[in-house]
Amino acid sequence: MLNIGQTAPNFKVDTVSSLTSLPISVSLDHYKNKWLILFFYPYDFSIVCPTEIRVMDKHLPEFEKLNTEVLAVSTDSIFTHRAWLKADHPNAIGNIQLTLASDFKKEMSQAYDVLDPNTGAAYRAMYIIGPDGVIEYANMTNNNVGRSASETIRVLNALQSGGMCPMDWTLGEKILEVE
Repeated sequence: MLNIGQTAPNFKVDTVSSLTSLPISVSLDHYKNKWLILFFYPYDFSIVCPTEIRVMDKHLPEFEKLNTEVLAVSTDSIFTHRAWLKADHPNAIGNIQLTLASDFKKEMSQAYDVLDPNTGAAYRAMYIIGPDGVIEYANMTNNNVGRSASETIRVLNALQSGGMCPMDWTLGEKILEVE
Protein backbone atom coordinates (compact mmCIF):
# COMPACT_ATOMS: atom_id res chain seq x y z
CA MET A 1 0.00 0.00 0.00
CA LEU A 2 1.00 3.60 -0.42
CA ASN A 3 2.11 5.64 2.58
CA ILE A 4 0.14 8.19 4.56
CA GLY A 5 1.35 11.70 3.70
CA GLN A 6 2.27 10.67 0.15
CA THR A 7 0.81 12.54 -2.81
CA ALA A 8 -1.85 10.31 -4.37
CA PRO A 9 -0.94 9.01 -7.83
CA ASN A 10 -2.90 10.60 -10.63
CA PHE A 11 -5.31 8.41 -12.56
CA LYS A 12 -7.71 8.57 -15.46
CA VAL A 13 -10.55 6.05 -15.58
CA ASP A 14 -13.95 5.67 -17.17
CA THR A 15 -16.91 5.62 -14.81
CA VAL A 16 -20.60 4.72 -14.88
CA SER A 17 -23.53 4.92 -12.50
CA SER A 18 -27.27 4.46 -12.68
CA LEU A 19 -27.45 8.23 -13.31
CA THR A 20 -25.36 8.22 -16.50
CA SER A 21 -26.01 6.46 -19.80
CA LEU A 22 -22.52 7.04 -21.21
CA PRO A 23 -19.16 6.51 -19.50
CA ILE A 24 -17.60 9.61 -17.96
CA SER A 25 -13.83 9.88 -17.77
CA VAL A 26 -12.44 11.19 -14.47
CA SER A 27 -8.99 11.85 -13.06
CA LEU A 28 -7.68 12.79 -9.63
CA ASP A 29 -7.94 16.47 -10.67
CA HIS A 30 -11.72 15.99 -10.96
CA TYR A 31 -11.81 15.76 -7.14
CA LYS A 32 -9.54 18.74 -6.41
CA ASN A 33 -10.55 20.68 -3.28
CA LYS A 34 -12.72 17.79 -2.09
CA TRP A 35 -12.06 14.75 0.01
CA LEU A 36 -12.02 11.51 -1.99
CA ILE A 37 -12.60 7.95 -0.87
CA LEU A 38 -11.07 5.50 -3.33
CA PHE A 39 -12.91 2.29 -2.63
CA PHE A 40 -11.19 -0.63 -4.39
CA TYR A 41 -13.08 -3.92 -4.61
CA PRO A 42 -12.30 -7.19 -6.40
CA TYR A 43 -15.27 -8.15 -8.59
CA ASP A 44 -18.72 -7.21 -9.81
CA PHE A 45 -21.27 -10.03 -9.36
CA SER A 46 -19.39 -11.44 -6.37
CA ILE A 47 -20.81 -12.15 -2.93
CA VAL A 48 -19.31 -9.50 -0.58
CA CYS A 49 -18.81 -6.63 -3.06
CA PRO A 50 -22.52 -5.89 -3.68
CA THR A 51 -23.10 -5.56 0.06
CA GLU A 52 -20.34 -2.96 0.31
CA ILE A 53 -21.46 -1.03 -2.77
CA ARG A 54 -25.09 -0.85 -1.60
CA VAL A 55 -24.10 0.34 1.90
CA MET A 56 -21.64 2.96 0.60
CA ASP A 57 -24.36 4.15 -1.78
CA LYS A 58 -26.82 4.45 1.10
CA HIS A 59 -24.32 6.67 2.97
CA LEU A 60 -23.55 8.99 0.02
CA PRO A 61 -25.59 11.90 1.51
CA GLU A 62 -23.42 11.75 4.67
CA PHE A 63 -20.24 11.77 2.60
CA GLU A 64 -21.54 14.70 0.53
CA LYS A 65 -22.14 16.71 3.74
CA LEU A 66 -18.46 16.13 4.51
CA ASN A 67 -17.35 17.54 1.11
CA THR A 68 -16.38 14.00 0.14
CA GLU A 69 -16.89 11.97 -3.01
CA VAL A 70 -16.68 8.20 -3.23
CA LEU A 71 -15.26 6.38 -6.23
CA ALA A 72 -15.67 2.59 -6.26
CA VAL A 73 -12.95 0.98 -8.39
CA SER A 74 -12.53 -2.53 -9.75
CA THR A 75 -10.66 -4.06 -12.66
CA ASP A 76 -13.95 -5.06 -14.29
CA SER A 77 -14.87 -3.37 -17.57
CA ILE A 78 -17.40 -0.57 -18.03
CA PHE A 79 -19.60 -3.14 -19.79
CA THR A 80 -19.50 -5.45 -16.77
CA HIS A 81 -20.33 -2.50 -14.49
CA ARG A 82 -23.33 -1.61 -16.65
CA ALA A 83 -24.54 -5.22 -16.64
CA TRP A 84 -24.11 -5.30 -12.85
CA LEU A 85 -26.31 -2.22 -12.53
CA LYS A 86 -29.07 -3.66 -14.71
CA ALA A 87 -28.95 -7.43 -14.28
CA ASP A 88 -31.71 -9.56 -12.82
CA HIS A 89 -29.30 -11.48 -10.62
CA PRO A 90 -29.10 -11.94 -6.82
CA ASN A 91 -25.66 -10.27 -6.73
CA ALA A 92 -26.56 -7.38 -9.06
CA ILE A 93 -26.61 -3.96 -7.42
CA GLY A 94 -29.48 -2.29 -9.22
CA ASN A 95 -30.18 1.42 -9.17
CA ILE A 96 -27.43 3.24 -7.26
CA GLN A 97 -25.93 6.73 -7.33
CA LEU A 98 -22.41 5.59 -6.40
CA THR A 99 -19.93 5.99 -9.24
CA LEU A 100 -18.21 2.80 -10.45
CA ALA A 101 -14.79 3.15 -12.11
CA SER A 102 -13.29 0.65 -14.51
CA ASP A 103 -9.59 0.02 -14.07
CA PHE A 104 -9.67 -2.54 -16.87
CA LYS A 105 -6.03 -1.85 -17.82
CA LYS A 106 -5.09 -2.29 -14.13
CA GLU A 107 -2.97 0.89 -14.18
CA MET A 108 -4.75 2.52 -11.24
CA SER A 109 -4.66 -0.63 -9.10
CA GLN A 110 -0.93 -0.94 -9.80
CA ALA A 111 -0.27 2.74 -9.05
CA TYR A 112 -2.11 2.44 -5.72
CA ASP A 113 -0.39 -0.89 -4.98
CA VAL A 114 -3.64 -2.83 -4.56
CA LEU A 115 -3.45 -5.25 -7.51
CA ASP A 116 -3.46 -8.94 -6.58
CA PRO A 117 -0.84 -10.49 -8.89
CA ASN A 118 -2.45 -13.92 -8.57
CA THR A 119 -5.95 -12.93 -9.70
CA GLY A 120 -5.39 -9.68 -11.62
CA ALA A 121 -8.16 -8.09 -9.53
CA ALA A 122 -7.95 -5.28 -6.99
CA TYR A 123 -7.65 -6.15 -3.34
CA ARG A 124 -10.37 -4.92 -0.97
CA ALA A 125 -8.60 -1.63 -0.17
CA MET A 126 -9.49 1.97 0.62
CA TYR A 127 -7.71 5.29 0.54
CA ILE A 128 -8.97 8.60 1.88
CA ILE A 129 -7.33 11.45 -0.02
CA GLY A 130 -7.49 15.00 1.29
CA PRO A 131 -8.49 18.05 -0.78
CA ASP A 132 -4.79 18.74 -1.39
CA GLY A 133 -4.27 15.32 -3.04
CA VAL A 134 -2.41 13.79 -0.10
CA ILE A 135 -3.21 10.31 1.22
CA GLU A 136 -4.62 10.64 4.74
CA TYR A 137 -5.81 7.07 5.37
CA ALA A 138 -5.16 3.62 3.92
CA ASN A 139 -6.82 0.30 4.68
CA MET A 140 -6.70 -3.18 3.16
CA THR A 141 -8.51 -6.30 4.27
CA ASN A 142 -8.94 -9.92 3.26
CA ASN A 143 -11.32 -10.18 0.32
CA ASN A 144 -13.68 -12.27 2.46
CA VAL A 145 -14.30 -9.37 4.87
CA GLY A 146 -16.49 -6.40 4.00
CA ARG A 147 -15.66 -2.94 5.33
CA SER A 148 -17.72 -0.55 7.42
CA ALA A 149 -19.20 2.65 5.97
CA SER A 150 -19.83 3.88 9.52
CA GLU A 151 -16.16 3.43 10.42
CA THR A 152 -15.15 5.20 7.21
CA ILE A 153 -17.35 8.16 8.17
CA ARG A 154 -15.92 8.14 11.70
CA VAL A 155 -12.35 8.22 10.35
CA LEU A 156 -13.25 10.94 7.85
CA ASN A 157 -14.75 13.07 10.65
CA ALA A 158 -11.61 12.52 12.73
CA LEU A 159 -9.34 13.52 9.85
CA GLN A 160 -11.42 16.61 9.16
CA SER A 161 -11.39 17.60 12.85
CA GLY A 162 -7.73 18.53 12.51
CA GLY A 163 -7.07 17.30 16.04
CA MET A 164 -5.76 14.29 17.89
CA CYS A 165 -8.60 11.79 18.19
CA PRO A 166 -8.54 8.85 20.61
CA MET A 167 -9.71 5.34 19.78
CA ASP A 168 -13.46 5.13 19.11
CA TRP A 169 -13.68 8.94 18.94
CA THR A 170 -16.87 10.15 17.29
CA LEU A 171 -17.99 13.55 16.05
CA GLY A 172 -19.02 15.79 18.93
CA GLU A 173 -16.57 14.29 21.42
CA LYS A 174 -13.56 16.22 22.65
CA ILE A 175 -10.29 15.85 20.80
CA LEU A 176 -7.12 15.27 22.81
CA GLU A 177 -5.20 18.29 24.02
CA VAL A 178 -1.44 18.41 23.55
CA GLU A 179 0.23 19.48 26.78
